[in-house]
Amino acid sequence: MEYKKLGDKYYVRFDLDDEIISGLIEICKKNNIKSATFAGIGGCKTAEIQTFIPEKKAFETTFLEGMLELISINGNIISDDENYYHHTHALYTYLEDGVHKTIGGHMKSTKVLYTAEIELNPVIGGAIKRKYDPVTNTGFWDF
Repeated sequence: MEYKKLGDKYYVRFDLDDEIISGLIEICKKNNIKSATFAGIGGCKTAEIQTFIPEKKAFETTFLEGMLELISINGNIISDDENYYHHTHALYTYLEDGVHKTIGGHMKSTKVLYTAEIELNPVIGGAIKRKYDPVTNTGFWDF
């Protein structure tokens, strides 16, 4: 992973076997970024896609492996006093038996196959915190 700050934004290139979410959180920690949004594209080799099931107050996870074209990733990173959290959605295309397929949803993690290019946009002039919601068993932005 390499990155460069230009203006208020960070431009990040992920390489073979880099995990995108942990890399973005690492950049935020190193640069004292308490909250940010991000978007990008790339080529990945693994992905964990989740779907939230409200009745269970839990996620169901689908694991993918192979050539996964990351056609869109976007999300945010927020922190409280000790921890960093992400809320990420991604859309992938892939070939299965010669047919192009698409899958997307809440992304738990993804590993890069050849590259991924992400723009990281720190929140300027403040920070967005995280508020736990016991009804859904998830966290939301807290202003």
